[in-house]
Amino acid sequence: MGRGRQKAKHTKVARELKYFSPDTNYGALEKELAGNPRLEEDLEKWPEYTAYEDKYGDEDESNIA
Repeated sequence: MGRGRQKAKHTKVARELKYFSPDTNYGALEKELAGNPRLEEDLEKWPEYTAYEDKYGDEDESNIA
């Protein structure tokens, strides 16, 4: 496939993604944003996660070994 055709195809895909708007489930979004009601219970079970946040903060966790 030539570069012109390849670029046109990528442009078409990008345009489709840009203007695609799926139906939003606001109920599920609200539940997700409300948080985890069991968070305190979970932190008591696994205190090492609390220790990690105390040490490194709540930043990007991509440097976890």
